[in-house]
Amino acid sequence: MSQDRVVVGTDLRRPRFTRRKLLRVGLSFATLPLFAACSQPAAPASPADTKPAAPAATAAPAATTASAAAAQAPATQAAPAAKVEPKAAGGTLKMLLWQAPTILNPHLSQGTKDYYAARICAEPLMTVNNDGKFEPVLAAEVPSLQNGGVATDGKSVTYKLKPGVKWADGQPFSADDVVFTYEFVSTKESGAITAGSYQNVEKVEALDPGAVKISFKEPTGGWFVPFVGYTGQILPKHAMKDFIGARSREAPLNVKIFGTGPFLVDEFKPGDLVIYKANPYYREAGKPHFERIELKGGGDATTAARAVFQTGEFDYGWNLQVEAPVLQDIMNGGKGDLLNPPGSGVEQFFYNFADPNKEVDGERGAPSTKHPFLTDIKVRQALTLAVDRQTIAKQLYGDGMLGVVTPNILGTPKSLASKNTTAEFSIEKANAILDEAGYKRGADGVRVTPGGVRMKILFQTSTNSLRQKEQAIIKDGWQKIGIETEIKSVDQSVYFASDPGNPDIFPRFSADVEMFSSGVDSPFPVGYMNRFYTGSDPSRTWAQKSNNYSGKNFLKWKNDDFDKLFDQVLVELDQEKAAGMWQQLNDLIVHNYAAVPLIDRTSSSAKSKQLTGPAPRPFDNEVWNIADWKKG
Repeated sequence: MSQDRVVVGTDLRRPRFTRRKLLRVGLSFATLPLFAACSQPAAPASPADTKPAAPAATAAPAATTASAAAAQAPATQAAPAAKVEPKAAGGTLKMLLWQAPTILNPHLSQGTKDYYAARICAEPLMTVNNDGKFEPVLAAEVPSLQNGGVATDGKSVTYKLKPGVKWADGQPFSADDVVFTYEFVSTKESGAITAGSYQNVEKVEALDPGAVKISFKEPTGGWFVPFVGYTGQILPKHAMKDFIGARSREAPLNVKIFGTGPFLVDEFKPGDLVIYKANPYYREAGKPHFERIELKGGGDATTAARAVFQTGEFDYGWNLQVEAPVLQDIMNGGKGDLLNPPGSGVEQFFYNFADPNKEVDGERGAPSTKHPFLTDIKVRQALTLAVDRQTIAKQLYGDGMLGVVTPNILGTPKSLASKNTTAEFSIEKANAILDEAGYKRGADGVRVTPGGVRMKILFQTSTNSLRQKEQAIIKDGWQKIGIETEIKSVDQSVYFASDPGNPDIFPRFSADVEMFSSGVDSPFPVGYMNRFYTGSDPSRTWAQKSNNYSGKNFLKWKNDDFDKLFDQVLVELDQEKAAGMWQQLNDLIVHNYAAVPLIDRTSSSAKSKQLTGPAPRPFDNEVWNIADWKKG
């Protein structure tokens, strides 16, 4: 789903451009100071070993060794590279995702596990490394003011592409594929979930086969958001051109993706298994090191942990959201290493501002409905005060091992974390607020609204023993303040699926409150914060039946102050000012109780002791460098 940027109000601050300011801005947005604490070094390190990285000192980070030569190449596309036979000394890599992939097109994906499965094959123009610098992937070099890639007026960026890159079917990769990917994402009928990362783009042009120009509607400091990281994966035009728009979900690529990356899909059983084989046209000689990947889905996080740490049946286990004491015991099996750098995402729950119990034209929670009591900020405030986050952190997350209490929706990078929020717990205050607001208890102790509606909440999340214990702690607090609470768990393969016809997918929000983890996709977190944006066209921004629930704002929360500030941050060039604005946006969400942050989680994945290469980072998928993974 494409979403045009709409200016709300008339007092947007237009940046004034001076050569000195633009040079300073160029330095800042080519070298945003991220933190090594958000990433994992190649060799496993304990959390105490991770320290904030120093900001980069130059505007254009040097290309990695593998791409240094390509960075000096001319912009025109070179002759296609010869077929490279992969070095497959490692045999088969066995991976376990207990949340099974259901679709392999990254722009139609609702869950991280789908992005994960696609990223093994598909690639963006750039990624962000552990030192906070941008690294070229399909780009030949990192654009900057100094090399002419970033325009001095802040309204465009030009990428030179690596020459000789081929798709896994042998066809040449070119700027036309980048242009097509934008057309696919921006076409409303395609229903692209990633559209929020592209909403400030005006057009994408192929200057020649080896160069592409992205023009923005207004000057923007976040020029690096489109086509970067896991939401920036490029699609092959020749395979997808007939499936743009209304036919997007009919594309064969959705279930058998191939890209320019080190692997392509050989077999896919949605909700169960993905088998990959090495890409014979991959551009780096001697890579990948495996000839085959078996990515198994299903089961649960505890089983996944045992399969790496105890039995050694799998080489890699993703997202081990297991109670800390249980995980610590499993780790004593000694066959694996825990990868748990911070920055994975925030465990949080969301309030539904529509009425999930009322049906309009076959749709529950329709945009025209309003929740009978969650639209009252006093009720949301009381419910939030009744949540014991410290107990959740201590008992379930190991009080630092797997995550820490956070009062912020936005905490990565640390420069965006607000200091204006708290995580207060008080049953007494919560009861007082509801009493004062006129929500009286009935004979059974359950409150009713002034209009006579019994205050009962359906609270849903994915099936996971840790999450069900989180629900139990939260339910206990809510019932102590007179809110009847029913707990529901949905199988993760359904909850995070991309099937608009299933009422249990999280974007349909068929409950009063729902919970899951979500993380930033960029150091300029447009896509992440877009979840709370409405703008002038809720038919596109709100998840609903008419757009196949592809709108990012599934809460159906509208706040004019948030929308206005969100529009402003998109065109702010000064990164320090932008950081302050992102903090203000976080505060609007938290202080209006639209969503409630619980735990700032670590990545919590496991690898066998024989496997080298995995290095989770917060702004790309864990498999971003899977071409380098090997055993021995």
